[in-house]
Amino acid sequence: MADSRLELRAGERVFSEGDPPTCAYLIESGHIEIVTLQDGAPLVLSVLGEGDLLGEMAIIDAAPRTATARALTDSVLIPVDGKQLSERIESSDPIVRALLKGQLTRYRQALLSLRAGHPGALELSGKGKRFVDGDGYDDGAVAKIRLETQLRDALSTGTLEVRFQPIYDIAAERIAGYEALVRWTHPVRGPISPAEFISLAEETSLILPVGQYVLDRVAEGLAELQRLGVRPLPFVAVNMSGRQLGELDMLSAIRESSQRNGIDPRLIKIEVTESLTLDVERVGELIRRAEAEGMMVALDDFGTGHSNLGHLHKLRFNTIKLDQGFVRQMLEAPRCHAVVRAIVAMVHALEADLVAEGVETRAQLDALAAMKCKYAQGYLIGRPQTFSEMLANHPLEQTSG
Repeated sequence: MADSRLELRAGERVFSEGDPPTCAYLIESGHIEIVTLQDGAPLVLSVLGEGDLLGEMAIIDAAPRTATARALTDSVLIPVDGKQLSERIESSDPIVRALLKGQLTRYRQALLSLRAGHPGALELSGKGKRFVDGDGYDDGAVAKIRLETQLRDALSTGTLEVRFQPIYDIAAERIAGYEALVRWTHPVRGPISPAEFISLAEETSLILPVGQYVLDRVAEGLAELQRLGVRPLPFVAVNMSGRQLGELDMLSAIRESSQRNGIDPRLIKIEVTESLTLDVERVGELIRRAEAEGMMVALDDFGTGHSNLGHLHKLRFNTIKLDQGFVRQMLEAPRCHAVVRAIVAMVHALEADLVAEGVETRAQLDALAAMKCKYAQGYLIGRPQTFSEMLANHPLEQTSG
């Protein structure tokens, strides 16, 4: 996988004292020497190695570089965008920001004292002669920054993968649509849990390009199915995060991506997690605008910790997705079976469709069919597939059964 790593030979400079701050660096391998001038003579402040950060202090307070960094040995650095740091600082606790401000002030004062010929200034860092940009970050923070930078690289090189999990129309006995799921196979760690990297992306605005990436792959996939003459075309559901709801005009993004690819935007369904329904006004506005354009909005994972019947009363979702925990227990637990049956009836009364998630056995599917549940999703229907696999498995024409 191509990335933005900076490879240096021994003796090469990373940056020079007085340079404007462009980015910080994470040392992947090698050793970097930090040097300043004292009475016109070079003074080594520290030597940093694998896992250390350097150059972030200048980024944080937007000041020129206060020292020169050069490679002692052949080294590999990962550039860390200043925005990654500033977003985290701006969203941090005010006390943390105050502590950081104090640390920055002491750093600058200590460096001035050092240049004035007061060697004891180095002791202000609490680490003796290792007072340089990069101190104060634990291993967890460094690992998170490294992973975020690599996720940015995966986006720019197109190595994130979108997979499609089929959604089955029970009465019609055909695949009616798919849910788009993003997956990431790290070049070193292998497959990374979506819970880990999506959570990481949601901490910053990185979730916006990730969401756009998924949306574009979905539109391109639908365009290819259309070109091949698939009839009817399936719908594809895409998940929407809280940050997308707050910062992105999702409907415009769908329209623009659909227009670029020559498909009907109504084929793309927006899935909203239950936690987002706490923002009733904003989700309600999204649904009203979608309804006016003939687009669909689904409520995902109904039945989890944020469940509230008031959400269903106030928000006119086209589809309700029942959390898989209910389906997996309903044949063994009569009370759970009764709950599922009641939810199916309630969703019918609301003139919406129900998708039962987590269907893994024929008995579960038959029970849902008896309840007149509209859709089923789960490993019995199909696992998440690459686009090529989906293309091979989806028939060109389907008839209702």
